[in-house]
Amino acid sequence: MVKAVEVQQWRLTTGAELRELRASLHRTLTGNQLLDGEKLDDVPEQMALVATELATNALRHGLPPTIVTLFSADECLLLDVADHDLGTVPELADTRPAESGGRGLLLARRLSLDVGWYATATTKHIWATFPRRAGRPSP
Repeated sequence: MVKAVEVQQWRLTTGAELRELRASLHRTLTGNQLLDGEKLDDVPEQMALVATELATNALRHGLPPTIVTLFSADECLLLDVADHDLGTVPELADTRPAESGGRGLLLARRLSLDVGWYATATTKHIWATFPRRAGRPSP
C-alpha cells in the first residue's frame, strides 16, 4: 500500500473562489506565480482543470464547504474533492448533450490516470490521480 502525504488543502464556499484555487494549485505544483492569461504546462494544467471542474460540480450539486486536497505519493499526485451531500451519487454525464454541463467526471477520466469516489460518514469524495510528469504511462 502506498502512503500519500497531504500537500495542500483548499476550502471553497462559492464559485468566485475557483480562480484562486487554480492559481494556488499552480503555485503549489510549480513554485511559480500564475500570471493572468498564462497557460499551465501539461500535468499542472490537467490537474488544475480537473480540480476546478470537480470543485464546480461539488459547489453546484453538493453541500458546502467543498474541500479540495492535493496529496503526494511516490508514483503520483492525487486530487481529492469532497462535499457534504451524502444524498447524491456522482454520475457520468455521457448520455447528456455537451452543452448541458456535468462533464467533470468525464473530463477527470480522460485527463487522469484513474478516478473514483467514496463516502465517509460526513463527506462524499471524488478523487483523481496524475503522473508526476507529463504523459500517461502505457497500459
